[in-house]
This record gives sequence, C-alpha cells and structure tokens, in this order.
Amino acid sequence: MKKMTRRNFFEKSLMIGAGSFIAPSLLQLQTVEAAQGPRWIGKNDISLAQWSLVDEINAGKWKTLDFPKIARQDFGLNGIEFVNTLFEVPTFTYLNQLKKNAEDNGVEMVLIMIDLEGETCTPSKEERKQTVINHRKWIDIANYLGCHAIRTNCRGADGISKTEALKWSAETYNMMLDYAIPANISILIENHGGVSDDADWLVSLMKEVNNKYLGILPDWRQPGGEIDNMEYLRKTLPYAGGMSFRNQPTDKLNEQMIKMTYKTGFRGWYGVESNGRENIHKSIELLNKYLLK
Repeated sequence: MKKMTRRNFFEKSLMIGAGSFIAPSLLQLQTVEAAQGPRWIGKNDISLAQWSLVDEINAGKWKTLDFPKIARQDFGLNGIEFVNTLFEVPTFTYLNQLKKNAEDNGVEMVLIMIDLEGETCTPSKEERKQTVINHRKWIDIANYLGCHAIRTNCRGADGISKTEALKWSAETYNMMLDYAIPANISILIENHGGVSDDADWLVSLMKEVNNKYLGILPDWRQPGGEIDNMEYLRKTLPYAGGMSFRNQPTDKLNEQMIKMTYKTGFRGWYGVESNGRENIHKSIELLNKYLLK
C-alpha cells in the first residue's frame, strides 16, 4: 500500500473535490504519523497568532505571505498560527509560496483558526453536514502546509439545551474527524462563546467523542463575570492541544496560569494572541520569564 504523504493527500483531495465526501478507501490510508497519534504533544514553544496583528493586516501593511517573515524578524518566534479569513487566494501556487516563505525564515506553521464556515452545534442535520464539508478544504490546506491542527468554534444558539447541544456537536466532530485523521490533522475547539464557554460542557464533549484527535485550545481571555480564566484552564488542560495566550491583568496571574500548564503536563505551542505589537512583546517576555521549557 502506498504511503499517504501530506502532498499526495492534498492533491488527492483536490481531485475528489472540496464539496464531496472523502472516498472510503482514502480513510484507510493513514500516515505512519497518524497511527502514532496527534502531533500537538512535544516541547513548549511560542508561536504568533495572526489575529494579534489583524489591525495591521486590515490597514494593508502586510499580507499572509509576509507572516513568516514578521514572526521571525520582528518577534524572533519559531511558529505561526493562521486565520482562514486572512488568506488572500489559497491556490496551489499561493500555498507553495507560503511554504517557501516559512522555510526561508525557519518558521513552523502550527495551525489554522477557522471562522465563518458554519455552526458545529445546530439542530439541523443538513447544516451540520455542510459545516463539515466547509471545513474539509482547510483540513487539506493545514495538511499540505504541515500544520498539526485546525481550530474550530462551537457556540450554539442562545438558550440551547446543553444535552441536545452535546448530541449535535458530537455528531459534527465525529464526521469532521473521519476526514481529519487520515490527514493527521487534529481538531481543536476554542472557547468563543455559547456552550464552549462552559468548561464542564466542553469536557463532556471531549469524553463523548473520546478521540485523541479532538482537543481544546483554551483562550486566555481577560477575566470577566462569566468566566473564571484560572478555573476554565484547570478543567480543560487535560484536553489542551495548544494555548491561545493573552496577557492577564497581573503578573501574578500570568505566572500562576503559565506554571499551572507546565505542572499539569502540557507541552506544546503557546500562541500569542494579545492585541498589538506592544502587548505581543509583553506576552513573549512573560512566557520566557515563567515558562519552563
């Protein structure tokens, strides 16, 4: 049996078509890496989340193709985390140029954050199915670029039954994993509102799906009335496939949260998503100060 590489997986997916379900025979062609499990487990390092500089991108100061150079030359970082809505034209030629730019700057492409591709927690079976189809092209692209994961959202409507939400979301993510696992791409969920802001609910989803390729990307948001950042992080850490790092109000809280991740066994990327260059440099300083690598 021919080994499935990232490149021929991507090319095979293009032949199948972004709007089609993947062929059952391809599902059986897992890479050696996929058989060994997801790739988010490793050593601690710092990456730059593209959203942290979205104001500069919107102002036309630079484009996604420049991102590897920005991360390396302006911030001295080893990894980058993309946002799908900031890709200009993700054609084959474009992706090859992006790979070259990352290689030239010695930067690893870590993950792609996916927005505006459908609701994963909805009562509509057809909508859930379409959401999975919409995410497949980004799984293909993540695979081709050498990323280890895509980040998804899981919100649901206001007032949704959490019992029903669990059932709908589990179905969605099981379908998505059927496509992602042969590509050796993990699926992460970030706490971006709705049911995902409930750490206990999100952990119950992890247990319901029970797949090593499904994980959580805890967002270190500013503390507020609805979420206790420290408690949320503590509960979701066993399933963390990365960290969406934002500066906390005090150095003490930063130190506590950073050290907690290490002591509980997390080893992986801390993606800096603090807004603006000054805050990014502050995040890097805090992580270098408190993170045991």
